[in-house]
Amino acid sequence: MALRVGLLGFGTVGSSFAEVLATSEAEVRITRIFNRDVERKKSHAKAKFVPAETIWTSDATEVVTADDVDVVVEVIGGLDPIEGWLQAALQAGKHVVTANKQLIAYRGSELIALAAEKGVQLRYNAAVAGGVPVIPGIVSGLSGDRITRISGILNGTCNFILSAMESGAEYADVLKKAQSLGYAEANPSADVDGFDARAKLCVLARLALRAELNPDEVPAQTISSVSAIDFAYAKELGCTVRQISRAERDGDGAVRARVGPMLVPKEMPIAWSHDTQNMVVTSGLFGGDVVFSGHGAGGHPTAVAVMSDVFTLTSGSGQVRFVAAKIEVNGDVRAPHYLRFIVKDKPGIVASIAGVLAEHDINIDALLQHRGHSPENLPFVVTTEPCLRSQLESAVAAMTRLDFMLEPPLVMQMLTSDDHPTD
Repeated sequence: MALRVGLLGFGTVGSSFAEVLATSEAEVRITRIFNRDVERKKSHAKAKFVPAETIWTSDATEVVTADDVDVVVEVIGGLDPIEGWLQAALQAGKHVVTANKQLIAYRGSELIALAAEKGVQLRYNAAVAGGVPVIPGIVSGLSGDRITRISGILNGTCNFILSAMESGAEYADVLKKAQSLGYAEANPSADVDGFDARAKLCVLARLALRAELNPDEVPAQTISSVSAIDFAYAKELGCTVRQISRAERDGDGAVRARVGPMLVPKEMPIAWSHDTQNMVVTSGLFGGDVVFSGHGAGGHPTAVAVMSDVFTLTSGSGQVRFVAAKIEVNGDVRAPHYLRFIVKDKPGIVASIAGVLAEHDINIDALLQHRGHSPENLPFVVTTEPCLRSQLESAVAAMTRLDFMLEPPLVMQMLTSDDHPTD
């Protein structure tokens, strides 16, 4: 008997799922589709891939509790009301496949436990990195290792923006282009401010580090403060800038985690990711570094991951469950840092900044200043030797009050090829 799918959402991913399914030879068919404004969705170009007998509805409960649905596929996103709908589906004894990273990050443990109680499966390989099989890779391929750290580019929109800025574009212009291409929402905060990436990081931490993290405790820094001048200075330092998500177990049992723009040495694989590509690097105690890379944004890559989860259900494969402990998040990473200042030039600026850093036990590693800028709006950069982020933030707060400072300094962590932020 064909596996019967109830589809929640017929947007970019949902319509692509219908297209992918139509080209497959799997014994799977869509019996019901939920979406608001059903008549408009029926006229969607990809509605031609939906079987004629499929029932369309604007009432989600008609999908999640229907007798002719074996698996509910959710590709809408968000917590409310999605959590209630998927709880109802699991309670009704239906498998669930979701691409919802926020739901899995915040409510995943409870939903996985409910699925186990009801004898069904909750699968979410599409929740992180779209079509890149990082979750099954960790669960099936690396479960024998002890993974100590995850580093990744987990948001394709930010990678699109920053890799374009690396070629000389300005942030505002690239953001508009990303919005016009459908990579970024009208309100891009979830992407550019790091909330999307940190949810994905928490999903991976549960699987790779066996650590249950509260996403709200993971520091997230916006990329919107990065400008073209930062790429010029980064290049001089042998680096580029990417939005990096990192989580690592430390010796005290806590997990150090942070999401934000960071300087990445050009020789590191994570610096090679461009456009909408995602990349995840797992660092194992025995297996070393393993790299997962591919396109993480867009309807087709995500639909492939969703379809792969559905295929797994048709094969009768069981679900691997890991025990994850609730772990305190510590964002106070020790690392070298990049400080970019915009000042009104006057004598004694460098001495004042060096004095503040010295007061906080922070040593300067290098000072960079390019010629040709107006003394009324002068950018320059200081890099530091490794220090705790908390030390640096205290120093920056003091610097912001200096009379020559035109805007708050930009602070970015600098990765190193042998980076060990908990040393």
